[in-house]
Amino acid sequence: MKRRIGRLEAQLLAYAQMRGWTRVRTGDLRKPMRLSADQERKLFSRLARAGMIARVWRGLYLVPKHLPLGGKWSPDEGLALATLMAAQGGRYQICGLNAFNRYGFDEQLPNRVYAYNNRLSGDRSIGSVQLTLIKVADDRLGATEQAEGNEGGPPAIYSSRARSLVDAVYDWSRFGSLPRGYGWIRSELEAKRVEANDLVELTLRYGDKGTIRRIGALLEREGVSDRLLRKLERALPTTSGPIPWIPRRPKRGPVGRRWGVVWNGEA
Repeated sequence: MKRRIGRLEAQLLAYAQMRGWTRVRTGDLRKPMRLSADQERKLFSRLARAGMIARVWRGLYLVPKHLPLGGKWSPDEGLALATLMAAQGGRYQICGLNAFNRYGFDEQLPNRVYAYNNRLSGDRSIGSVQLTLIKVADDRLGATEQAEGNEGGPPAIYSSRARSLVDAVYDWSRFGSLPRGYGWIRSELEAKRVEANDLVELTLRYGDKGTIRRIGALLEREGVSDRLLRKLERALPTTSGPIPWIPRRPKRGPVGRRWGVVWNGEA
């Protein structure tokens, strides 16, 4: 059944829809609706608690173009993140578990949206969208693609297929993605959905030394050309401390000297 709303709430939604607004700030409605600052604040608060608008940041709210049947509304992740990042002057890309699901690496559908960005860290919610924001340096953002937004809204920006594979190795601790990520890389190379050259370039751009060593060892096992492997090898300093092929397993097994990787299990 459609949610009943009061006169002021209905006036706010009607006014925003008439003006074509999808976002409002505190102060926008005081003059046209003849509200005091306290009345406006309480009005926004009531509508946000009722799930009819979504609070993005202090004094910034998203409003629906049309209130759906039942009266409850929430933005999609693309609109929520685009609005939040615009308010902060930042950039974002959806990553990790959401990207793994999008590209079919993992069938599990996350109940949160993970996003690298260059402004904020921590968990927050915008409407029903639950966000985990991971602040990174500007140069760790990139290699993205867009997913169409809902109802003409802004597209959602995702890490690309190849970039997501690199992140599965780089950010394995956060996303619990190794050793499964090695299988994803093998499958994507075999199906020619990604190219080894792209993986090498993205590993050099967005990986760290551990990522380079692990992906280098994997690509060598997969018979990738030595020309590409040498690109990775040149980025590595001489090291005497090998790392485990599969993190969090004991470092027991033969050592691959070229990459400094302990083969401590099959994956």
